[in-house]
Amino acid sequence: MGDAAIEQKVIKFAQELIADEEKTAVTPAFISDIIDQVLKLRAGWASAIDRETVQTELIRRFSMWMGENATLKNDAGHETWLNAQRKSRWRYWQRYREYLERRMATSVVDGLDEVTDDILALLEDPLRGGSWDRRGMVVGHVQSGKTGNYTGLICKAADAGYKIIIVLAGIHNNLRSQTQMRLDEGFLGYETHPDPEAIRPIGVGELDADPAIRPNYVTNRSNNGDFNAAVANKLGISPEKRPWLFVVKKNKSVLEKLNKWVRNHVADSEDPQTGKRTVTNLPLLLVDDEADHASVDTGADIVDEDGRPNDDHQPKAINSLIRKLLISFSKSAYVGYTATPFANIFIHERGATAEEGPDLFPASFIINLGAPSNYVGPARLFGRPTENGRFGSLPVVRHIEDWSTDEDTAGWMFSKHKSGHFPMFEGRSDLPDSLKQAIDAFLLVCAIRHLRGQESQHSSMLVHVTRFTAVQGHVFDQVEAYLKAQRQRLVRGVDSAGVLERLRALYEADFAQTTTKIRISDPDLEVQEAPAWDAVEAVLADAVADIEVRKINGTAKDVLDYADAKGPGLKVIAVGGDKLSRGLTLEGLSVSYFLRSSKMYDTLMQMGRWFGYRPGYIDLCRLYCTRELSEWFGHIADASEELREEFEMMAASGGTPRDFGLKVQSHPVLMVTSRMKMRAARTLMLSFSGQLLETVSFSTDKTKIQQNMRAATELLERLGKPKSPDEIRRMRGGTEQTWQGRVWQDVGHHAVLDFLRTYTTSENALKARSNLIADFVESLAREGELQSWTVAVMGGTGADFAPLPGFKLATRQVDKEFATSKDYRIGRLLSPRDEAIDLDEAEWTRALAIAKAAWQKDPGRRAAEPEEPNGPAVRFVRGTSGGSSGLLLLYPIDPARSGHSAVQSIGLPIIGIGVSFPTSELGTKIPYSVNNVAWELQYGSAE
Repeated sequence: MGDAAIEQKVIKFAQELIADEEKTAVTPAFISDIIDQVLKLRAGWASAIDRETVQTELIRRFSMWMGENATLKNDAGHETWLNAQRKSRWRYWQRYREYLERRMATSVVDGLDEVTDDILALLEDPLRGGSWDRRGMVVGHVQSGKTGNYTGLICKAADAGYKIIIVLAGIHNNLRSQTQMRLDEGFLGYETHPDPEAIRPIGVGELDADPAIRPNYVTNRSNNGDFNAAVANKLGISPEKRPWLFVVKKNKSVLEKLNKWVRNHVADSEDPQTGKRTVTNLPLLLVDDEADHASVDTGADIVDEDGRPNDDHQPKAINSLIRKLLISFSKSAYVGYTATPFANIFIHERGATAEEGPDLFPASFIINLGAPSNYVGPARLFGRPTENGRFGSLPVVRHIEDWSTDEDTAGWMFSKHKSGHFPMFEGRSDLPDSLKQAIDAFLLVCAIRHLRGQESQHSSMLVHVTRFTAVQGHVFDQVEAYLKAQRQRLVRGVDSAGVLERLRALYEADFAQTTTKIRISDPDLEVQEAPAWDAVEAVLADAVADIEVRKINGTAKDVLDYADAKGPGLKVIAVGGDKLSRGLTLEGLSVSYFLRSSKMYDTLMQMGRWFGYRPGYIDLCRLYCTRELSEWFGHIADASEELREEFEMMAASGGTPRDFGLKVQSHPVLMVTSRMKMRAARTLMLSFSGQLLETVSFSTDKTKIQQNMRAATELLERLGKPKSPDEIRRMRGGTEQTWQGRVWQDVGHHAVLDFLRTYTTSENALKARSNLIADFVESLAREGELQSWTVAVMGGTGADFAPLPGFKLATRQVDKEFATSKDYRIGRLLSPRDEAIDLDEAEWTRALAIAKAAWQKDPGRRAAEPEEPNGPAVRFVRGTSGGSSGLLLLYPIDPARSGHSAVQSIGLPIIGIGVSFPTSELGTKIPYSVNNVAWELQYGSAE
């Protein structure tokens, strides 16, 4: 076992020497030689370190790379200012960079340096005179280092001359405290404390503690360290060299006090007409962490029917107070950070009021951050949907089968339980078997990480089954009782045979096999071989002896303050609810157990605490959740990828945040973000422009299957003889592509409309709803668009399809996750290339060029450079090539090869449809009316 502090020094020195070399020269042998050189610097180092640990870490760091960032911006009124000369004497950034280099790969630190330069350059020069106001948003991946990014930005902003830096850190004490601790380490350089005498240097302060640059602090890391009246009364700020840092909650009372103090004690100017007091001499940087949460105005009537701002509108309290804070400074910059920008994009750009000024729409810029190559996000975890099921997912999800459904009012934790619920399993106060297995899995994780030399790193497990604090208390008691019983048997060796046999069975059936699978499928994750069971058993007692269970209910002491933990890594099972589902980082999170089934995109994304960095133990991570939650997480991954592709296309073509805002505001799946944040309590205005809709969920009701078959048969009779009598052929980049199918071109929209009005989609379809699609087609046809269509019937290797001689049915296997569900569900209906079936060779080549120009190398998504045009590019080309026709794809699916017993017994082909809409400049939308009951049935509560 090596001395961790000395190992860190050796790694840092070696990294600096290696960084000077050409990348191609950095081989494992070269790294080994460099380690030898470093060990000669001091006697005793060689015997104090675990050489293999040092070498493995250096190889990991030098095999890493950073994803690329994409930016949409609006430079109106902005003056370019940031250059190398301006940066040459920046001390806050320099010490933060050195601090990061001790624990991160040089390539990652370089990437952070570059992107924080980009963000800062999009803000105004703090030394610029006059009044200015810049508002932007940084979109990161969930758990991908947003805090590190804005800490770097704050350091640079302070170096550049921003004097007041306010960080809005969530709505709970625990997140505010955690953020304060991170900024203590990365920016202030000392541990903030209510007693100024108790301050000690930490983090960057250990590298450069010069009091001449020491920033001033107003808030501290304690539970009640937020901005308050007592602090405000003692605080006086005068224009001086050193910046001031405030880390505050998004809390009405706190923000009111802060606004009042700014007006009364900091403002140096007063408008003679209105009496409004303003700060003109101190530039403000306001960083809004989790910017989609609490900051967004959820009120109605932002604008009138003609889109003009409603002066009488009263924004919600937090939103109003943030905006008042910004307009209290004549020089201000607002940067919102989020992984879930859906709600922010719905902010109305023109939603200004006299009292608050403009709303928080990121009008100046939106930056999409790429992730480092060791990041594991939703697309990596859940894979991508294909016509043969989801592809490329990591085999770490385990489905919970012993959970009660929505209709149940019995069971351990049924979904509609109240705050007085006492969880009972099979009539006794006990955990369900699935949660016991999840805890067993965590015991194995701790043991295996111990064997891998990771015992000094933190390990944690998350249990998130209820939002009620009282119910969390019962769960805590039950988890602790179960853990205590297992630990006593293992540590004391009394009655341990049954526990060891159960753990051995889980290890052999799950862990050993999963590790082997990931080593084969994802060699870049550098997973070690699974150890022999005997080795695991030998360390189990030591590994589980110090596991503790903690409740996370929102106080600062709940923050798992790993930074202050000395000695071996903490091993914690955290039992919590909503306060765990936003922002709070659980270090070393490896096992998650989830029952909450909110279907709001932003809520679900934020619940994904298990995304992030798992160096050396991603194969040990487990997500226990219901099948339904697993399906929704897949939808999240897909919608996020779709949005990023759209974003990159706009960035490549010089689009602005407003262009992207208009695109997202009509996105049919993003209805699923909180309805309140969309300010449309009863009616959603949808546009399918530039969208692909495909059916992946089908009713197994025989009448509906017959009706859809009749709709398809009537359409085919109306279309007559197909253009392609046998198969569809198209030239693609000089080679011919073929499809099993038939095609008709220049089809009038009335035929398509009649089909859509007769065809019925499943009630469980998220966005492919035939009645809404028909309404949209009709509304655009009235405007002169979508009057011409290409219709294709796509086949495969199935049985004969009677309406088309010589045509073979398509085959689509049931998604194995839903083989027993009432509906017949598949992964994807379309093969990605199908959507380009109506493009000629020149259009196809143009679409591929657009897709390649927009492509960003981003490991958070693991998408390879496109060899074929992606959907957004195809729809863009179709919409800008003059004809602007729609594409309707029909897939008659062979029931015998569906893999679903109900479909097989009915014996009729299932008709799947795909509709690809060209990008339209018209902005036509259709109303989609829902009442609150219907909404909650479909998507779950907004809470």
